[in-house]
Amino acid sequence: QVQLQESGPGLVKPSQTLSLTCTVSGTISGVATAAWYRQSPGKERQLVALVTNSGTADYKDFAKGRFIVSRDNSKNQLFLQMNDLRPEDTAVYYCRWTVMEGTEWSHAWGQGTHVTVSS
Repeated sequence: QVQLQESGPGLVKPSQTLSLTCTVSGTISGVATAAWYRQSPGKERQLVALVTNSGTADYKDFAKGRFIVSRDNSKNQLFLQMNDLRPEDTAVYYCRWTVMEGTEWSHAWGQGTHVTVSS
């Protein structure tokens, strides 16, 4: 069984920085790409950024230049540093790991963490 633990909710003011952490654990025999998604009220869940096993990162346009995604493979941890936050970044943020259990690959999702950007 796979467990994902995301860091707690955050309330910040516009232009401030907030970092999220997601740790995956359990009966995992391998990990691959990890990603952050977000979902704002009334909107569909959208990709924010992803990072491959080798550390190659990719970002959606709204995250480019402001957000930094990274991972620590030795600890199975995924990070998202969000700089210059804006009110429109307010959302529930989810991590997603591609994991192997036994010989099967699947996606595992975190429980979501609330990020609120407000003055």
